[in-house]
Amino acid sequence: MSDLDWQTWNDRSVQAALDRVRDLIVTHAGGTTEGRADEPLAAPEGMAASALEVIRGAFDLSPFEVDVLMLTAAVELDPSFAELLATVQVVPGQTKPTFALALAVFPGAHWSALSPAGSLRRWRLVDVAPGDTLTVSALRIEERLLHFLRGFEVMDERLAGLVTPLETDHPLVPSHARVAERLATAWARDWGQQALPVIQLIGDEREGKRAIASAACGALGIGANVVRAGSLPTTLGEIDGFQRLLGREAALARRALVLDCEDLEATDTARSQALAAFVETYRGALVMMSAERRHLPLTRSVYFEVARPETGEQEALWRAVLGEWGEELNGHCRALSAQFDLSAGMIRAAGYQALETVATTPASGEASSSEDASISVHASTLERELWRSCLRQSRPRLDALAQRIRPVAGWDDLVLPAPQKAVLAEIAVHVRQRHRVYEEWGFANRGSRGLGIAALFGGVSGTGKTMASEVLARELDLDLYRVDLATVVSKYIGETEKNLKRIFDAAELGGVILLFDEADALFGKRSEVKDSHDRYANIEVSYLLQRMEQYRGLAILTTNMKGALDPAFLRRIRFVVNFPFPDVAARAEIWRRIFPSRTPTEDLDVSKLARLGVAGGNIANIALGAAFLAAEDERPITMEHILAAARSEYAKIEKPLTPGEIGNWR
Repeated sequence: MSDLDWQTWNDRSVQAALDRVRDLIVTHAGGTTEGRADEPLAAPEGMAASALEVIRGAFDLSPFEVDVLMLTAAVELDPSFAELLATVQVVPGQTKPTFALALAVFPGAHWSALSPAGSLRRWRLVDVAPGDTLTVSALRIEERLLHFLRGFEVMDERLAGLVTPLETDHPLVPSHARVAERLATAWARDWGQQALPVIQLIGDEREGKRAIASAACGALGIGANVVRAGSLPTTLGEIDGFQRLLGREAALARRALVLDCEDLEATDTARSQALAAFVETYRGALVMMSAERRHLPLTRSVYFEVARPETGEQEALWRAVLGEWGEELNGHCRALSAQFDLSAGMIRAAGYQALETVATTPASGEASSSEDASISVHASTLERELWRSCLRQSRPRLDALAQRIRPVAGWDDLVLPAPQKAVLAEIAVHVRQRHRVYEEWGFANRGSRGLGIAALFGGVSGTGKTMASEVLARELDLDLYRVDLATVVSKYIGETEKNLKRIFDAAELGGVILLFDEADALFGKRSEVKDSHDRYANIEVSYLLQRMEQYRGLAILTTNMKGALDPAFLRRIRFVVNFPFPDVAARAEIWRRIFPSRTPTEDLDVSKLARLGVAGGNIANIALGAAFLAAEDERPITMEHILAAARSEYAKIEKPLTPGEIGNWR
């Protein structure tokens, strides 16, 4: 191994090439030289290739093209070259390099080097200044190439902000490592060929796809650059120019190109066509990342589906992130992996956040009395924080698609007959134990159909359907999201299914409880097919049924008209809970619980209040209205306040307030 460092060796290599160009020009002019044009500089043993050698190999330059490139570099690196050129040009006094000079001076000259399809111009290694004649127009080396020759990695300013290096510093989980190995193998078979197969990484695991692409490139000894598909130009001329810049960058830096198509909508025709035109003509190592497979009829593609880490892999990640706490909380790690379906990065973020919270939380006075008690308290705190951190990690995607409801109601707030409460408790058991039954006891091996937990809550408005959903969310310590059907159902064919897919895919991360309120608007009886709209409406319902059967969380559908639902739909619902209109006894119980303990009341007669023939939701509105009226009077809530609020509520629902309901209130 030489004592030279690479930079010194590279500088000598560049200087040797410049000396060769100078000697050839001087010889052409009739002068004498030291004979350096025929003495190539030998590379020290074990030294990495010089920048010039990399350029020559990357773009398959002929010796003549190398001389032309160094001629353009010479005037930038050595000011004395300008004076030398002025003495030998076809146009007297011209100080810029030209093809005419190169053709006359350098051995092995060939006209194809001047062609737009030749490497020098195709890859924009040199630019030709505007002029009437190609051969005498001034040539200029591209700035990116000049810096590269000098040993400096500076990305072309036209790509700045559009291209980012892809780097990951965490090991892959085994399932992702297998995909990375297969990707590298797919390329290795054809490495060195003119066109490598395009690799498509598909699925919802964005972070995993990036890590897989990075690992596969690393295994091949190359790096990777990422470009968002939305950054691609849409006109053919601009696409070609952008492609050349990216290809040149990839060749110089020995990097594959990773096209991030995750947010490119299939309905964006212009962008999709631009993407296809780009991919079909790109000749370097190319990876495409998208949720679904892209149709590229003119391109040889290899597809790999990337899922989030498997449950066992997630459990191992949790233990690794938690370090010394990993064994202490082994059972909780299993519970986290069973409930949440997080990426490796999300697990690390949630784990580090929880550990940081526990580290900065002082132990209670009781716990400090013994070391074992302190450890127990910290373990309990860490379990809670890990769960909360997982909830936070899984929220961002779903927050943009549905409304998160903060559950405040508990079992004691729910006034329902015992059979209905028993079914709700059974729903909670199914959600809690689904991993043990499905995975550990093998029920999932029978197929994914029927593994989703879906419940139908039927009853008129105000009978407690949403409150029951809150109770379940609070019991299970899960997020509850209400899906606004107005934003889901679309008059455009295919859009409803797409919206539902986004919601279910996002909800999978945290196994959240999805509440489709007034679901009969979407899930009514499938109609007889009379036209194309009927046919696609039935497809929407079928798609929903399919996703419900596969969803790993709990989906709750509420309806005011259970009879309007298709029997085939009902057969796929695991639980059906009928919420009856509350009778007098139930309404009395609701009134007893309706006011918070700190609310001042005076002489309220629950037996009289129970005569109001409204559901629990209306009772809650009346109670709140009465509280505001009493607050304005600076008095406790009285029957008079409730009567005034009741009149307002009845008017709102267009129902008469009868004497039988309010007789003898005063």
